[in-house]
Amino acid sequence: MTRVIRGQTLSFPADGPPAHETRGAVVVGDDGAILWSGPHASLPPIFHQAETEDHGEMIVMPGFIDAHIHFPQYRMLAAPGKDLLDWLSRFTFPEESRYGDAAYAQQAADIFLDRLFRNGTTAALAFCSVHKVCAEVLFAAAEARGMALITGKTMMDRNAIPAVQDDPETGARESEELYTAWHGRDRLRYAVTPRFAVTSSEAQLRLAGDLVAALPGALMQTHLSESPGEIALVGRLFPWARDYTDVYDRFGLLGPRSLFAHGIHLSERECMRLSESGSTVVHCPTSNTFLGSGLMRMPHLGKPDRPVGMGIATDIGGGTSYSMLATMGEAYKVQMLAGYKPSAAELFRLATRGNAGRLGIGHETGAIEPGKFADLVVLDPQATPVLASRHELSNALEDVLFALMMLGDDRAVRATYVRGRKVHHRATA
Repeated sequence: MTRVIRGQTLSFPADGPPAHETRGAVVVGDDGAILWSGPHASLPPIFHQAETEDHGEMIVMPGFIDAHIHFPQYRMLAAPGKDLLDWLSRFTFPEESRYGDAAYAQQAADIFLDRLFRNGTTAALAFCSVHKVCAEVLFAAAEARGMALITGKTMMDRNAIPAVQDDPETGARESEELYTAWHGRDRLRYAVTPRFAVTSSEAQLRLAGDLVAALPGALMQTHLSESPGEIALVGRLFPWARDYTDVYDRFGLLGPRSLFAHGIHLSERECMRLSESGSTVVHCPTSNTFLGSGLMRMPHLGKPDRPVGMGIATDIGGGTSYSMLATMGEAYKVQMLAGYKPSAAELFRLATRGNAGRLGIGHETGAIEPGKFADLVVLDPQATPVLASRHELSNALEDVLFALMMLGDDRAVRATYVRGRKVHHRATA
């Protein structure tokens, strides 16, 4: 049925100030798409008798989009490691080895997606394990929930325990089979997923590049320039490469459909090449600080003469929170240490419309606009006693958003809608 969702509506245009209605309304049609949005006082008469959900003064805005998250690491938050490579070998690879079991993966998928919804995340670009069944299970769980999800089986054929390795030919064949079965089905898309250069041979990276070229609309996701130790190892494994980015470039893995997590220690030459190719670097602040990988500097990537596209993400389970609010708060702290002061509106835009555009799903989500799906989150600026006290001092929308990203977490998420259907509701105390 056509429904009206009322509240303090908020959306972020590509440029300019947020579109904000203190008493707004969003009309959702039978298919979950937005039919109309604007001031409630201007609601067209045809919708006056529609069922209404009124969220009062709470903020109704586009759901968060997580541009880099690891499904098989859903329970690994706060697993300690000396650094990235130690963390992978001690915790990550043994945990991911369990995802060849369909029953285990299915149970995990339900928990994983429910946690995303609890935190107001309505779409994601996710890594799976090396096992084909892991991706199949996650695709099916997302389809059942009507959400926009992009994922792919991880490709890795060296420098890991045997239980999480494939071989170049098998990895490429299974990736293509998954693409054929799932890409473009409802709101699902496929991402060719070589884990990173350390765990893929030249033969596997070459086949990954062939897949990106051959599979229309498929994305590519991997990791780049996360830690000094990783970068040094890549240099030893690929002595012919000018730098880390050059490894991926050699095999055709840069481009407007390519997303690289982290990008902390990129040279000027690497930024230039990433910019020329239209590639995206995804900032993962809680992971970077937790693993001691370094501080990604947004101004360095965003230089006007060679801007690199950027996204933002939780990077569960190296990241320490499912909450995009907490992730934006950590991003603010990282950028302050790097000499840059982003506004709250800038980070909220990045986590909604910005991520949607970088993932190629901006035509269907990321903003409150007619024709897009009603993927929405309802935020309570007074969800906790600390937030409520802070809210008393807010004089402008920017103040409210800043407090939410610095002090908010899943408790600030009152409700989450995917395709107009409520998939999470937090009862009042």
